Amino acid sequence: MSIDTTEKPEPSGGKSRGKASGGERFADWTDGRLGIYSLARANMRKIFPDHWSFMLGEIVLYSFVIIILTGVYLTLFFHPSMNEVEYTGSYVPMQGQLMSEAFNSTMHISFDVRGGLLIRQIHHWAALVFLAGMFVHMMRVFFTGAFRKPREVNWLFGWLLFILGMFTGFTGYSLPDDLLSGTGVRFMEGAILAVPVVGTYLSFFLFGGEFPGGDFVARFYSVHILLLPGIMLGLLAAHLFLVFYHKHTQWAGPGRTNKNVVGMPFLPVYTAKAGGFFFLVFGVISVVAAIATINPIWAIGPYRPDQVSTGAQPDWYMGFSEGLIRVMPGWEVNFWGHTLVLGVLIPLLIFPLVLVSIGVYPFIEAWITGDKREHHILDRPRNAPTRTGLGVAWITLYMVLLVGGGNDLFATHLHLSINAITWFVRVGFFAAPVIAFLVTKRICLGLQRRDRDKVLHGRESGIIKRLPHGEFIEVHEPLAQEALHKLTAHEQYEPAAIAPPTDDNGVAKKLTRGEKLRAKLSRGYYAEGNQIPKPTVQEYEEITSGHGHH
Repeated sequence: MSIDTTEKPEPSGGKSRGKASGGERFADWTDGRLGIYSLARANMRKIFPDHWSFMLGEIVLYSFVIIILTGVYLTLFFHPSMNEVEYTGSYVPMQGQLMSEAFNSTMHISFDVRGGLLIRQIHHWAALVFLAGMFVHMMRVFFTGAFRKPREVNWLFGWLLFILGMFTGFTGYSLPDDLLSGTGVRFMEGAILAVPVVGTYLSFFLFGGEFPGGDFVARFYSVHILLLPGIMLGLLAAHLFLVFYHKHTQWAGPGRTNKNVVGMPFLPVYTAKAGGFFFLVFGVISVVAAIATINPIWAIGPYRPDQVSTGAQPDWYMGFSEGLIRVMPGWEVNFWGHTLVLGVLIPLLIFPLVLVSIGVYPFIEAWITGDKREHHILDRPRNAPTRTGLGVAWITLYMVLLVGGGNDLFATHLHLSINAITWFVRVGFFAAPVIAFLVTKRICLGLQRRDRDKVLHGRESGIIKRLPHGEFIEVHEPLAQEALHKLTAHEQYEPAAIAPPTDDNGVAKKLTRGEKLRAKLSRGYYAEGNQIPKPTVQEYEEITSGHGHH
C-alpha cells in the first residue's frame, strides 16, 4: 500500500486544514457519507451540444416546475368538496347563489386571495405550455430520428408523460365544478357508458353513484395532485437520467461522430444559460396569464346537470378525442339485448390505437430497417421523407379533428353550416393525412435534389462569365467543407431484400408473412423514388475539376 506524502497547498486565506471553516467541515462531512463531490465532479462537466431546438425540452421541464409551484399554492385554499353552500364572497353578481364548495373556494381564490387569480391563470397557462411544448418536443425527436437506439425507452417515457399530462390537465380543469368543466365531465361519462357490459359499473364507481354524484371532485383532486403528478415526476426523473446516461444527440457537423459530443460543459456554461431561460419562460407565462384570461368561471357559473351551452370545448390537447366523437355518425347496434353505441365506441377504440402507434413507432422503424446500431447524430427531416411524411400526416389528422372538436365555434365565428363543417372533418379524416403525406414526401425529395445539386455545382454567385466560344454562364462558388459535410453526412439505407426462395441445398423455403411485410415496408421507405442518391466522391471530383465553373 502506497501513501501519498506530497504536501498539499493550504486553503485560501492562509487557514490550515485543521482550522477549516464550519462550511468546509459540513461539506467534508456530507461528502464522506453521500459522495456528492465525486458524483458532481463526474457529471457537472458533462458536455451538451448547443442548438435552439434542444430548448423545447427545457420549456417542458420549466413549465412543469411552474405547475408544481403554483399548484402547491392553490391547494392551500381549494376545498375539494361537492357539498352545497351559498356564495357570500365579494363577486356581487353571484351572491346568494347555491354552488359546491369546490366552485365557492375557486371563486374565493379568484377574488379574495391576494394574487390568487394570477396564480390560477399561471397554473392553467403553464399546463397548456407544458403539453404544447411536449407535443413540439416529441415532433422534433420524431422528425430527426432521435428516438433510435439507444433511446427507444426514453421515447416511451416522454410518450407516457404526454398521455399522463393530458389526463392530469383534464382532471385539473374539472376541479372548479363550473358549467364548462362539468360539461366536459358529462361528455366523459357518456363515453364511459358506451363501453360494453362494464360501462355502467365504471360510471357508478367513478362518480360514487348516478352522475354527477357527490364524490368525483374529491376523487379527481386526489388523482390530480397525488397520483398522476407522482408518476409524472418519476418518469421525468428517469427521462432526464437517460439523457445524461446516453449523452445528448447532436446535429451532423465536422468533428461530430456517434462516439463524441461537441458542445459546452453542463457547469458552469449550460447551468447559467438554463437558469436564465427558466426565468424567461416563467416571465413569459406570467405576462400571458396577466393579460389573457382563461376559464373565467364567474362568467360561466356553477355546474348544473340540466344546463349546457354552445362553445363548450376542452383544452386543445383533448380536442382530438372530442372531435372523433362529434363527427362520428350516431350508429347503434342491438346485440343480444344490449345496445352498442358505435358512434362513441368506435372513436374510443381509434383514440388509443393512434396513441399506441405513436408510442411503438421506434420499434417498428428499427424492425423495418434492421438497424441495430446506436445513433447519436440527428437526421435532417428531408433525408427521411417517409418518416417525415408520416409525422406531418399525424399532425394533419390531429388538426382536422381539432376542428371537429370545436365545430360549433367554427360555425358561429365563420358563419358556416355546422353540418358542412362536420362533413368536412369526416372527409378530411381519411383524405387530409394521405394528401399531407404525399405532399410532404415530394417536398422532402425536392429538397434532397437541391442539396445534391448544391454539392455538385456549388452556390450561385450572381457572376456572369463569357466563355471563349461565346457562351454565357453563371459562375458557381464551391461550398465550404462544413456545408459539404452537412449535406452529405446522412446515411442511406438499402431496402431489405427477400431471402432466396431456396436454401443452399436447393430446397424451397417458405417465406413468412412477417418477412414479406418487412420487405414491402422497407421498399416503401428506401426503394428508388423514396430517397435521392447522395453525390459520390467521383461525381464531385469529376465536376469540380473542370474549368472553374459548373
